[in-house]
Amino acid sequence: MNYVVAVLPDRIQAEAAYLALEKEGIPIEQVSILGKGYKSADEFGLIDPNEQAKKQSQLLSYWLPFGFVAGFAFNILTGLRTFPWAGEIGNQIIGGLLGAGAGAMGALFTGGGVGLVVGGGDALPYRNRLNAGKYLVVVQGSELVTRQATRILRSFEPENIQGYADQTSV
Repeated sequence: MNYVVAVLPDRIQAEAAYLALEKEGIPIEQVSILGKGYKSADEFGLIDPNEQAKKQSQLLSYWLPFGFVAGFAFNILTGLRTFPWAGEIGNQIIGGLLGAGAGAMGALFTGGGVGLVVGGGDALPYRNRLNAGKYLVVVQGSELVTRQATRILRSFEPENIQGYADQTSV
């Protein structure tokens, strides 16, 4: 399945593009308008990068017990007495807690950062444009349909027009 996404400045242009696509014989069930009064990004299925970052961070948090064990073992191996008031076992437990804390920071920063950078793809710029009051016209279908739609949408001089090939169905 291929996709064409055109960013149009206002509702009138988006509706005109929709009607032009319909007039040229593009099946309407393959055309979507995203924007105020139409489908939202979530309804259409654009990935929210913040949600992806949260999922990635939660996935990495499963490593926290290993951080505790590593911190505990490090304290045993080095014999550090960082906190003399805590005693030997107390220092080992504190070392384990510090190791778990380091693992938590790694999950938060690495998982969250990677999720924000990688998780969204082109979804974030499209979400930003929708938030700015722009409209997206999305056509999905075969390569022939998307080529025809691209030709039609170019006549409306969109701010941006981008084609995608869905690799998951291959």
